[in-house]
Formats: sequence, structure tokens, C-alpha cells
Amino acid sequence: MKLPNPVRQYHYLARYGEIVAVLARYGFGDLLLRLRVHRFVKIGRRTMLLKPLEQLSAVSRWDRVRMALEELGPTFIKLGQFASNRPDVLPIDLVTALEKLQDAVPPIAQAEALARVEKELGRPVGELFARFDETPFASASIAQVHRATLRDGQEVAVKVQRPRIDEVIAIDIVIMHHLAQLLEKYLDELRALHPQQLVDEFAGALNKELDFSAEARHFDIFAANFRDDPEVHIPKVFNEFSTRKIITTEFIKGKKISGAEEMRAAGFDPAEIARRGSRAVLKQVFVHGFFHADPHAGNIIIMPGNVIAFVDLGMAGILTPTTRRRMSVIIEGFVRRDPEAIVRVLYELTDQRFDRREYLEHEIAELMHEYGSAALQTINIGNVLQRLSHIMAEHRFRLIPGFYLLIKSLVTLEGIGYRLDPAYSLMEHVEPFARRLIAERYGPAGIAREALGTGAEFAALLRDFPAETRDLLHLIKAGKLRIEFEHHGLAPLLNRFDQLVNRIVYGLVLASLVIGSSVVVLSNIPPKLYGLPLIGVAGFLAAGIMGFWLLISIIHHKKM
Repeated sequence: MKLPNPVRQYHYLARYGEIVAVLARYGFGDLLLRLRVHRFVKIGRRTMLLKPLEQLSAVSRWDRVRMALEELGPTFIKLGQFASNRPDVLPIDLVTALEKLQDAVPPIAQAEALARVEKELGRPVGELFARFDETPFASASIAQVHRATLRDGQEVAVKVQRPRIDEVIAIDIVIMHHLAQLLEKYLDELRALHPQQLVDEFAGALNKELDFSAEARHFDIFAANFRDDPEVHIPKVFNEFSTRKIITTEFIKGKKISGAEEMRAAGFDPAEIARRGSRAVLKQVFVHGFFHADPHAGNIIIMPGNVIAFVDLGMAGILTPTTRRRMSVIIEGFVRRDPEAIVRVLYELTDQRFDRREYLEHEIAELMHEYGSAALQTINIGNVLQRLSHIMAEHRFRLIPGFYLLIKSLVTLEGIGYRLDPAYSLMEHVEPFARRLIAERYGPAGIAREALGTGAEFAALLRDFPAETRDLLHLIKAGKLRIEFEHHGLAPLLNRFDQLVNRIVYGLVLASLVIGSSVVVLSNIPPKLYGLPLIGVAGFLAAGIMGFWLLISIIHHKKM
């Protein structure tokens, strides 16, 4: 991302200095010095790099990371929340700290909010709405939400993006890219974490979140998926009052999920809510392949009749049919205590090469053994999935990002279920979905579908085979056929071969030196030392030293 004008360049440098100062205050001056960032800030700030806040001496390094991100504002808070979904990239202790990030910020000025609405929708607020509450009822780092009433009496929620937030984020992303480059350049221990790739993924996700038209499409997809489900309600989007920076949806009257006693006092059935919420989320995962990636209690509203309403659908995950089937195999493998099946699926979910398959299988078997005597309904699937993600992180598995997003979604769902019903068991709800997917794959219809697909591919192969063969023969006749191959595992052999050749050459030089020195001595060529030709004596001494060195090298198997 470029900074095309001097004004933005100025804001960039000022923001860079601010970021450096915050990181230094939280005890990361040593890191900043290793990254050489003192070259990019004013001299006055350089003295701050080794002066962290004294009261932080008892705070862990990972918690100081979280506190620094919270002080640095929206972009860095979002980065922390995004990174907390990637235990395959970051240390587990850091992920745990980042999960505690708070995204509560004061609302923007009322005049600014109204100006943003009028600019985006092109008309005065008084003409657009019969009523518009200038004080928001929800506020976050990127947007805040106002309650309003349309001219036809429909009550709506108007989500308004903060003014200039895209400019702030653009500058922060540039700085993040630069810091990521420095991390890879100067810190060898962090290079394997691919910080630049993490920032690239984050920038892409954040750009989608800044586009409220994408969230509007999410609402439409969820509404279509649950069209015939009376237990779930998806708010309607009013597209004529929505843009890339404004989204207007139906206002949902109900109660946000809280504890069982509070829900019961409000006239709801908490156990039924837990069951319905589980079915709704698991349908998204195993049936629709499009799931709410942030189903925390604040994003779920309970309507009269224990109807579940999902709001704030900016973050959604996608699972292909193949990934859904693999997820079902993982769950079924745990139910049947089959670690080999789980490991096989995990290897299918990554394109990396591993030589520690048996170790991974052993660790998963140990995990299963811990729960081996427990009844199915008592197993905390959230703990199991988190332990599984930790094991994969330790083995440096780089799986599809949506996989970890799914794990976090299920863990959040299980936590809500326990708050509503102490006897709640997510495993009881998950297992039927997993069995259904497996039955669909290996049942008569699934086998017929697989056979049909395989037959179609084979027919296409037969159809293309003559033409492909003809093209290959033309290349051979024209002498343009090239065969490229990549070998693995030959490096040690080639190094050993180079070492052998070097020693042979070295031995030939040594033998030549001995023979030449002998000729000089026998020829009795002056100058002489104690009656012996000096040049010949020097040659023999050099040959002796070289021979001794060669012997030591061979003994210690060192390269020459």
C-alpha cells in the first residue's frame, strides 16, 4: 500500500513514532533496537526505547503485547483478534493472551455520525428516517450502531463506519508491513512464523470487513439458508439505505444471551435455546458450509418463542464439501477412538511434507486416552478441539485458516451452551451431523455420485487422450520436448561427492609435491642447508604438514 502525498507521509511518520513509543512503554525496547527502528523516529524518542513502565514488571510478556495492541487502537486490536485465530502460526501463550483483547471504544461525535450517514445516503437524515437516535446503542473500533425508524414505521439498526477509519487503517497496514519485513530480516527465530504473510492475510480480511456491502451479502446468504427454519431468524437488510460504509438492517427486539437464571426470568427456556442455537450453528457448518465465525453472546439475540436471531454477520467462514466431510471424519474418529483416521485427515488438510506422522498419531492417541472412560455426553468438545489445535501448532501444521476459525466458533458456541444449561453437551449435537455426512458419502447415493464423477473424469480423459498424444508426438518430432524434474534428498550425497573429489585433488597435489621435492634433493640443487638442497627440504616439510592436515580431516569427516 503506497503513501501518495506529503500529507499522508507526514501522518505516516507521526504514527510510526507513536507506535514505537507505545511499544517501548510496554517493555519492547530491546526488540525495537534489534529491528533498528530507532533510525525511523525522532532522536528524542530514542532515549525512551529502554524505559518501560515500571508497574509492568510483574506482567507477562504476552499480556504486555495485548495491552500495547489495545492502546494502539482499532487496526492493532483487529490484528490481535485475527492472529488469535492462528495457533498454527503464533505461540499458544500469545494466542491465549490475544483472546482477551477488548474492542470497546467511545462513540464518535454525534455530528460526525450524522454527517457520515447523510454523505453516504445522499439525503438529510430527517428525510431518510422518521426517527434517528443520535446516541449509539453499540460502539466498536470500526463502526457503531444507531437505532432508527424508517418513514413506513419499520424499526431498523443503522451501522455506521467511523469517519476516516479507512485512512487510519491504510497507514497502520503500511507500518505493519514494514515491521514485518524487519522481523523477517533481523530476527531469525521469527522468520519461520512468516510475519509478512500474516499481515497480508490480515489486510485482506480487514478490507472485507470495511466493506459493509459484503456483510449485506452475508445476511442474504444466511437468510436463504434458513428460509424454512422457524427456529432461526435472520434480520432483513434494507439495501436502499446501505452502502459500503453504512448498513441498515431490521432492528431485532429481544434479549441478548446471558445466564440461565436471567433468561428464565425473562420468560425464555435456556435449555431449549442452547439446543436450537447448537442446531443452527451446526447446520451452518455441516450442511450449508457457510458459518457465523463470531457467534459470541453479543451477536445472538433471543426473540419471543425462543427464536434465535443472528446479528453482526461481518465475519463468516466458508467450508467446501470436501472440508466438511473431513471434519466429520475427525469427529467420528474421536468418537470411535481412531487416531489413525484423524491423522490421515489432518495430512489431507495441509500441503506440507511431514516425517513425524507416528509422533502426531501417538499424541492424538494420548488425548483420546484421557477421555477414553468418559461418557460421550460428558466430553467437552471445546477442550478437545483446543488441545487438538495446540498439538497441530506444535507440529507446525499450516492448515486452511477457516479450520481454526471453525474451532474457535465451536468453542464459543459450547461456552454459551454451558451458560444456558449446565447439562449441555455439544458432542451430542455434533455427532449426528458428522454421522449423516459420512453416511451420505458412503451410502448408495454417495457411492453413485462418486462413481458418476469418476466416470465423467475418465470419459474426459479418453476424449482428450488422442489430441494430447498427437501434441506430444509433434513436440518430439520438432525436438522441443522438455522434461523437468525435481529431486529431493540428494544434497547430502552431492556434498559427500564434492568432498571426495576435493580430497583426491588434494592428494594429487600432495603427491606431486613429494615427487618434485625428491627430484630437487637428488639433483643436489643449491642453496643447501646442512648439505641438503633447501628447496627440497621446504617441499618435504610442506608435504608433511599437508598430509597431516588431510589425515585429521579424514578422521573428523570434515569438508575441505
